[in-house]
Amino acid sequence: MSVKAKALYTFLSENNGEISIQENEELIIFDENSVDGWFQGENSRGERGIFPASYVEIIRSRSNSNVTDCSISPAGSLGKDFSTPNTSLHYPQNDYDDDDYDDWDDWDDRSTVVDDADHARNPGANGHAPENPMTNNPNVHYRPKPASRQDSITSSRKGSMVGRNLNRFSSFVRSGVEAFVLGDVPMMAKIAETYSIDMGPLGPRWKENPKPFSCSIEDPTKQTKFKGIKTYISYRVTPSHTGRPVYRRYKHFDWLYNRLLHKFTVISVPHLPEKQATGRFEEDFIEKRKRRLILWMNHMTSHPVLSQYEGFEHFLMCADDKQWKLGKRRAEKDEMVGAHFMLTLQIPKEHQDLQDVEERVDNFKAFARKMDDSVMQLTHVASELVRKHLGGFRKEFQRLGNAFQSISHAFTLDPPYRSDGLNNAISHTGRTYENIGEMFAEQPKYDLFHMLDKLSLYQGLLANFPDIIHLQKGAFAKVKESQRMSDEGKMDQEEADGIRKRCRTVGFALQAEMSHFHQQREVDFKDMMQAYLREQIAFYQRVVQQLERTLRMYDCL
Repeated sequence: MSVKAKALYTFLSENNGEISIQENEELIIFDENSVDGWFQGENSRGERGIFPASYVEIIRSRSNSNVTDCSISPAGSLGKDFSTPNTSLHYPQNDYDDDDYDDWDDWDDRSTVVDDADHARNPGANGHAPENPMTNNPNVHYRPKPASRQDSITSSRKGSMVGRNLNRFSSFVRSGVEAFVLGDVPMMAKIAETYSIDMGPLGPRWKENPKPFSCSIEDPTKQTKFKGIKTYISYRVTPSHTGRPVYRRYKHFDWLYNRLLHKFTVISVPHLPEKQATGRFEEDFIEKRKRRLILWMNHMTSHPVLSQYEGFEHFLMCADDKQWKLGKRRAEKDEMVGAHFMLTLQIPKEHQDLQDVEERVDNFKAFARKMDDSVMQLTHVASELVRKHLGGFRKEFQRLGNAFQSISHAFTLDPPYRSDGLNNAISHTGRTYENIGEMFAEQPKYDLFHMLDKLSLYQGLLANFPDIIHLQKGAFAKVKESQRMSDEGKMDQEEADGIRKRCRTVGFALQAEMSHFHQQREVDFKDMMQAYLREQIAFYQRVVQQLERTLRMYDCL
């Protein structure tokens, strides 16, 4: 049943299916039961679509009174990003990899219950859909928490009211960074972990892990349980600093990945390799997944912050079933996630002009957009080249080889003039070109496949940055508005200074992540291009050797 409502804050649509609403605008809601935190309704201009449930209040009239009772509508599920409407959200399809999402059996309890508020992680900020029963392990159930006081419009904090009125950045809200910037995140009595940011020659950067290490992923092995009813692939994971292997399935990687998304708000966590509906135990798919898991792991171990995460250490070292359960529960109860993660950051004392920071962020945004387009273009070209190697090139060389064979056969049909030496040389030339066709079909596994693996990793990393940058943009907006309100006498200058100070923390963190991305990008693309060129040179050298051997057959005629 339709009900009337009033917009509490301005919301500007960003995607198809959304509609913009203005503060104090009268609205019609078609169904007051929100779906994933969104209402479907109509604004005063007759536009129909969805808008955030937390941005409006439903107007309820009391039949026995002239007083209108305005009550705030609940925001619904916390697992929805305002920038990604329900109409277009793509969820990972858990029915694809039954092996990856079956019961944890000996690895965990049958059921784990976690608070939804603890999982209030920006889904867009790392390129994946929100953690909810559709996307998480089927044995994890969510228990919604009532909205806290600071999320209510009845909050008496002027800063919070300013923030709610200005908010247009969904990832900014969902990540908890808004609450952090506005001072709504209470300081913890004891913070056991800290992550430092230093000033480098080019700006802020993460302080390096004092105990760097690497990690190998090897020997994907098909395993069974329940007397062969269940089949899965196990990988041997060996960190360099212990030398002791542990064995992990894809679902264990997926658990770690979700913990990382949940905790590290301003860090671009690379996507895991994709799932597949069929052929999960085919050799080519297993090999491809292993290659991409290795790249994922290399990025993890090279990141100064991610590599020091306690949950990551647990993943790499724990081989005991009971200890795994305890460590898993401890990681899932970690309080220093989302907004609280910002409290763990130690930033430099150097002053940075916020306008300069904003300009630098804008430059990186333009760079990331262009790089993303270029990576997609190279991915398309390389994929097309693989297709040609496997099909067109092989077929053309086989046709050429068959044509030479046909010539050789024709020359044998008049025995007095058959010239066996020439015929044999031409026939061998035909076989050489057939072999070269097979060489072309085999070559992508040595060069193009590895290039596509690296490009896929960077597609995921780049896809995370737009929403991470929104965090900084949202913080900038809060600083500007708080200063305006301070100038107008509507806010204490001390409170405005606190917002500016906390915005500096967000800015330093984003710049440190940008710096790490550039540093790792230079290493990765140098390695990628060198490896590709080396394999191309070796390939064409083998082709030349085949042709030279064939050519020498004609020298003896």
